[in-house]
Amino acid sequence: MTKPNMEQLAAAQKANAEVMMALLRTAFNGVERLTALNMAASREFFNNTVANTQQILGAKDAGAVAKLNSELAKPNVDKWVDYSRSVYDLVTSMQKEVTSVMESQYSSFTKNAASAVEKAKGSAPVGGDVFAATMQSMLNASTKAFDNMTSMAKQLSDVAEANMKAASTATGKAVTAAAKKSAK
Repeated sequence: MTKPNMEQLAAAQKANAEVMMALLRTAFNGVERLTALNMAASREFFNNTVANTQQILGAKDAGAVAKLNSELAKPNVDKWVDYSRSVYDLVTSMQKEVTSVMESQYSSFTKNAASAVEKAKGSAPVGGDVFAATMQSMLNASTKAFDNMTSMAKQLSDVAEANMKAASTATGKAVTAAAKKSAK
């Protein structure tokens, strides 16, 4: 290999290492945020359990214990929906960060590849223009495929967002209906 090719290889390796570091940083941040979310949920569950136990232990008779048991047995759907929403938001945020890094890297890659193809056209021997045209065609096809993949990921994210909103609305209505029914 000639010296310029070694420099190009070293630059490409450095760029790839930077991308990997950005992706690893994103992954670690996501794991850290998920761990914090789970710790908060666990702490709340523990505190609720202690409070519920204290209520039951403070009951004066079997009727009060039975009433408390029936009240405490009702699922807290709102907390579950909030937790699910938080996890969804975290995953969506991480997906956007990863997509941003990948789009940036792909953009850089396509610019470099297009530049290399143009340089190859200028210094190509007879018949080299066919190879350069083939490379340009492959580059265009990969760019189109990447754009389609990015568009599909956005559509899937939008569908998931709509489903989460629909589930939250349906859960809210079900909880309201159940509360009205139990109040009767």
